[in-house]
Amino acid sequence: MSSDRFSQPVSRGLFFRLLALVLGAVLALGVIVVMQEPLLHERANVEVNVSSLDRRNPVSPVVWPSEGSAAILIPSLDITRSWHDRVVPIASLTKMMTAYVVLHKLPLVSGSSGPCVTISNSDVEQYDLMKESDQSSVLVSSGESLCEFDLLSGMLVHSASNYAVLLADMVAGNVTQFVALMNETAASLGLRDTHYADVSGFSNDSVSNALDQGRLAVLLMKSPLVRGIVDQSRVTLPVAGTVGSFTPYVGSDNVIGVKSGRTAEAGGCDVMAMTFMDGSRSATAFAVVLGQQGGDQLGPAGDAALALATSATTQVSVTLKKGTVVGSIHWARHGSAVVLGESAHFSWWAAKGSWRAKVHIGTITRALHAGQVVGYVSFDTTSRRRIPLVVTRSVAPPSLWQRLT
Repeated sequence: MSSDRFSQPVSRGLFFRLLALVLGAVLALGVIVVMQEPLLHERANVEVNVSSLDRRNPVSPVVWPSEGSAAILIPSLDITRSWHDRVVPIASLTKMMTAYVVLHKLPLVSGSSGPCVTISNSDVEQYDLMKESDQSSVLVSSGESLCEFDLLSGMLVHSASNYAVLLADMVAGNVTQFVALMNETAASLGLRDTHYADVSGFSNDSVSNALDQGRLAVLLMKSPLVRGIVDQSRVTLPVAGTVGSFTPYVGSDNVIGVKSGRTAEAGGCDVMAMTFMDGSRSATAFAVVLGQQGGDQLGPAGDAALALATSATTQVSVTLKKGTVVGSIHWARHGSAVVLGESAHFSWWAAKGSWRAKVHIGTITRALHAGQVVGYVSFDTTSRRRIPLVVTRSVAPPSLWQRLT
């Protein structure tokens, strides 16, 4: 009995020692495995080169003017770009804000004439003074009646500065109060680089930049009334008769206005709205050029705006074939090209600049077989489609034995 009692503690001790040895061996093996994990699963080197894709379908550059400043806005494509943008005098582009404030205070729908004013002797004298100072104006006669629609038409089509003053008096009682409304409106619209000193733009203190004027034009042209007015190459007024538009190319090359202007200090300025086809729908591009010189100034401004709008709305059809190489995946001794797993087709607009591809490939640590998807490529277009990327050949990381020998 006593020998049995003695052997039981010895057996237990041997058991626990053996258990401890086994557990220690397992733990040691685990540490070794963890330490060898980087060797067993080495990351592959991934190289990507999307510039080769760009070269296959180059996009013609936007034609910015060689002088002054400019902007291009295409709201339907979410495009807003500017070039050498700075605050400068804007001449008769000022009248866009005059029209915007008038229509905000005295809304007018197509087919309506709006409130009217009777021309006084002082209004005729003002016309004579403007003619003497070489301001664009429209003949008026004492006693004639001019309504809001006539005044807006003469101001926007023929750039009549005396009509701008008559509209300011109609809305605010005097020019000073109306100019204050113009500046309040500019601030409320976020046109932070815009300030007005008069209602016509004859003052060099009426200043803005191309981007602000483009944004204002987009807002103004939301009015069907305004769009209908500025899309005329001439307009007939009660006393002045038929007068032509100073905005270049209106009625041709899909141009529908909006406003032009010139002074010695401002140079030639033009805000041009031009329609174009985006697939099966009609869209509008707004090109703004400021500070153009040469000739009558309006001609160069119109030419620069048309070149800008036309180039910006040039569309390129991009086709990338299945199998086009975009990069490679390789370990030290083994590698494979990474190619498009499907063909890609999409359209791109010149106004967006060079089209861009984004490649997404995760961390690769294990063997790959030919045709396996390893990532995808997406393009900066309205389409959210992602093109799969595949390897062209089977490839695997070197074994631990290969790496040690």
